[in-house]
Amino acid sequence: MSMTGKQLFTTLESDGTLTVAIEEVTFPEPTGNEVLVKMEAAPINPSDLAILTGAADLDNAQYSPGKYVANMPEPFNSGSRARHGKKLAAGNEGAGTVVATGDSDMARALMDQRVACVPGNAYSQYCIVNAAMCLPLGDHSAEDGASAFVNPMTALGFAENAKMDGQKAIVHTAAASNLGQMLIRICQEDGLELVNIVRKAEHVELLRSLGARYVVNSSDDDYMAQLRAAIDATDAFYGFDPIGGGQAVDNVFKAMEQVAVSRMSEYSRYGSDTMKRMFIYGRLDLGPTILTPSYGFGWTLSGWLLMPFLQQVGTETVQRMRRRVLDNLTTTFASSYKRRVNLEEMLTRDAVTEYRAMKTGEKYLVTPWS
Repeated sequence: MSMTGKQLFTTLESDGTLTVAIEEVTFPEPTGNEVLVKMEAAPINPSDLAILTGAADLDNAQYSPGKYVANMPEPFNSGSRARHGKKLAAGNEGAGTVVATGDSDMARALMDQRVACVPGNAYSQYCIVNAAMCLPLGDHSAEDGASAFVNPMTALGFAENAKMDGQKAIVHTAAASNLGQMLIRICQEDGLELVNIVRKAEHVELLRSLGARYVVNSSDDDYMAQLRAAIDATDAFYGFDPIGGGQAVDNVFKAMEQVAVSRMSEYSRYGSDTMKRMFIYGRLDLGPTILTPSYGFGWTLSGWLLMPFLQQVGTETVQRMRRRVLDNLTTTFASSYKRRVNLEEMLTRDAVTEYRAMKTGEKYLVTPWS
């Protein structure tokens, strides 16, 4: 039997008009390995904002109940040409209760269970999900499980990737985030050194209270000296950056090279032969990534995405990672939220402009039925 409920959609037109609105939708009966989940909680992650807000002009948008209409400026509109005219659902992950299933054994086993899932349309009162993408939560609440995939598996992925590449230390920028705090706990458990870069003195204190050994503040006058000292102490020539724009990666490469050069016994016009590697995994800053000719030629910069990484490492590793998340859902992988909103409330001016800012400690949780 089909269900009717509310769901959020986002549409970008070729003239740059972005419309985000709640609609009434009929959800079909699940078949095969599908399950129908009554969604109870879904976080708003930075990865969701790519289609939810992007770089739209939210200050001059038109807001009405359950809807807003904004303009997407250039070059961001033309850069999104592939989605012009397409009505897209949003919400990568969430949690809820299975209320109907297809006829596969895997699907039937989830009936009436609370699960975390990755439907891609979690800002909805119901979702059709493949049972293989569901994680039974047992006694955990939907709020506990709502953020059980994106941040935990990404942070775990960083540690797994570093170990696969033979690294014993990681540099992480914007490290006071929810994901950054998870990474601190993971590295402590796995014996990896971690250099945390933050922007505020209170973030330094926050991460030190979690047991972080190396925390440097990019707002301090001696930031580069702090960063060099931490890299020298840890041999961290490998890192992850969610900022993307500006010179965050450039500064890390400079510090890495300066440490590497200080260890050289002979001068080389090509710089050090120590390989320096950074991954950009987010775009907190939508501006250009600025690199300068300050660190020789022994460096690599690339993007990092969770799903391709999981496909690369294979089923056995993914299952081990998922089990670790579930076993430590309220400790290592715990998430906290500043505010809880329903579907209509998440489209108000105050809410949209606040969660689009992506400030540390101001994560939103969508509760579709509240």
